[in-house]
Amino acid sequence: MADEIKSGETGNSQPEQNINELRQIRLDKLKAFQEADKDPFKVTTADQEYHSSDIISNYDELEGKTVSLCGRIITKRPMGKASFMNIHDRDGKIQIYARRDDIGEESYADFKKYDIGDIVEVKGYVFKTKTGEISVHASSVKLLTKSLLPLPEKYHGLTNTETRYRQRYLDLIVNPEVKDTFIKRSLIIRSIRNYLDSQGFIEVETPMLVSNAGGASARPFETHFNALNEDLKLRISLELYLKRLIVGGMEKVYEIGRVFRNEGLDTRHNPEFTLMELYQAYTDYNGMMDLTEKLYRHVAEEVLGSAKIVYNGIEMDLSKPFERITMVDAVKKYTGIDFTEIKTDEQAKQLAKEKGLEFEERHKKGDILNLFFEEYVEDKLIQPTFLMDHPVEISPLTKKKPGNPDYVERFEFFMNGWEMANAYSELNDPIDQRERFKAQEELLAAGDEEASHTDEDFLTALEYGMPPTGGIGFGIDRMAMLLTDSATIRDVLLFPTMKPVEK
Repeated sequence: MADEIKSGETGNSQPEQNINELRQIRLDKLKAFQEADKDPFKVTTADQEYHSSDIISNYDELEGKTVSLCGRIITKRPMGKASFMNIHDRDGKIQIYARRDDIGEESYADFKKYDIGDIVEVKGYVFKTKTGEISVHASSVKLLTKSLLPLPEKYHGLTNTETRYRQRYLDLIVNPEVKDTFIKRSLIIRSIRNYLDSQGFIEVETPMLVSNAGGASARPFETHFNALNEDLKLRISLELYLKRLIVGGMEKVYEIGRVFRNEGLDTRHNPEFTLMELYQAYTDYNGMMDLTEKLYRHVAEEVLGSAKIVYNGIEMDLSKPFERITMVDAVKKYTGIDFTEIKTDEQAKQLAKEKGLEFEERHKKGDILNLFFEEYVEDKLIQPTFLMDHPVEISPLTKKKPGNPDYVERFEFFMNGWEMANAYSELNDPIDQRERFKAQEELLAAGDEEASHTDEDFLTALEYGMPPTGGIGFGIDRMAMLLTDSATIRDVLLFPTMKPVEK
């Protein structure tokens, strides 16, 4: 590989003429194979009896036995009448030893023309080299796919992040740790499903195209359905349809799916991302805290083998009971300001001015409390923490606290200073819910593009009666970031949203 590519980035980072020359050389080889009736693109199947990890982990059992495997050539060392190469498959890499006298003179001549990046089928027996490396001594090597573009140079790899995200297929080929991240992401989602299924939850699917994108404060993407001449939106949440199912008597439901929010890009935000929401009848936000604590602990232990995780060098301990603190107490703890002593919106705004916090005239005391939390507290919540009892102004779908109607039974789950989950004792009073929707409509009219429209069908469902219910939403991508020690959300999304390439 090194003698083909001298660039430290990708094949495409080389001068255009050089890339074209290298590609033409490979095209010429392909043409020669085709003229010899050895066209690799006519091959429709291959014998993949083993993967590299199977052979390495079961060497004692397989030593001297014939195996067949497939993979991509990543290194190649021709040495006259014998050659070594390494091939990569799904699980890792393994060394292949090919000798002219074993695979035949014609096949060996073909083999010497294979390039780094070509995909091959190998059959042979398992052995160890003099240096102790587990290898396969080939009896046949068959070309399955001809690679027409050179891979990145092996010593520097694919390091340009823009290229890595745009050409994830190349990233997966040359950076094995990237594949490990996405395998672990899959295991995380599987572990979540297994845990919830074991607790009697039912997994469901709800619409992505909706006429009313509710359930969260976010600006939706909009589209048009030609068949019905109807404007539709991509969902921003899973909430309102799942609650309809609670009304219908399903009692425990969850969904893991993509949602879409027309917002900016940063290290923790992508306009389409994976959300998991669940709803359980006959419990409240305390029940959701218990479930969250058990679920996170279960997933970490199953996927990582430990309830202690390390992110960016910081250890977070999921084995201990998670801290539970109200938003008022958290702000008081980190600022000394007690919002129970602030009685009016005007007092709260004056306090915000004194601290240099920006706010809008429509904001009320509860909005100002949330601004204080975001400014002074959020990034301090490193260990697992349930932030409880939010102001009613920022929680339009949540039950008010008995005896304290300025606040609601809601929590956000924080780790590493990030919001990891959001949960409520769900509002099931249709009259109160209509008033909350009315307040949201007023915000819309005032120019808040993230406020919600009234959902009449959801109100109708509530009027038939929804039992007391707890609900929660988990950001799957942030969970994957935390458990894989990934710096940005793009590192756990196979194909993140990217700016168009400038032409």
